[in-house]
Amino acid sequence: MDEVKVVVAHSERATLRVGDVFLKVDADQARIEVEVQAMALAPVPTPEVLWRKPPVLAIAAVPGTALGRLGEPSTASPQAWAAAGAAIRKLHNAPLPPWPGRGLDKLAADLDDECEWLVRNGVLPADLVTRNRQIAEAALRPWTPVFTHGDLQISHVFVDGDEITGIIDWSEASQGDALFDLAILTLGHENHLGDVVSGYGTDVDLDVIRAWWSVRSLLVVRWLVEHGFDPSAPGCEVDVLRSRL
Repeated sequence: MDEVKVVVAHSERATLRVGDVFLKVDADQARIEVEVQAMALAPVPTPEVLWRKPPVLAIAAVPGTALGRLGEPSTASPQAWAAAGAAIRKLHNAPLPPWPGRGLDKLAADLDDECEWLVRNGVLPADLVTRNRQIAEAALRPWTPVFTHGDLQISHVFVDGDEITGIIDWSEASQGDALFDLAILTLGHENHLGDVVSGYGTDVDLDVIRAWWSVRSLLVVRWLVEHGFDPSAPGCEVDVLRSRL
């Protein structure tokens, strides 16, 4: 019998690996529904859905290795990063999924709430939060919605050599800002932003991508802390915020 490996586990969801099968257990079935639909619609390599029996979704492992991990140098080639950019452009050019994403007003309100919590609880220095909230403002502008992955961390993009073999974890997919996806992919890996943009194949506003780095980091620190993760680990979200100073 294959060993059962816990990939991630917290109060909202857990992912287990048994051989070449991943079992995702989610308390929110709406997220699972989005994931299944998004993988069916996305014009890029995605995991095969093997079966679904709520609250469990079984998917096949994708070949290759992750493009990298937050807080660690990526060993992937510039060509692999460019291939990721090309895959994202293909996704963004696809027809919109039928469900909307978070609107500007909700995003701004959530961001203000998180900033207030971070300062009130002494989690981060006030000047660090204030400066990044100022930078974040550049991302809070109208955008033309595209099909976004919504959580395009580098650990969710798999490559074999210079080829994209699969993109996983689609539960946050929605209509959204194209530059948000590019920002999440390059969060903490600014040295590969040029490779991704080259593969993406069109001009993008780099200041908006950098603003999304601040937005993302400010929004997730509390969640990470409350779910047992360390956003202050070297190269992770708190370091990203500090790098904006």
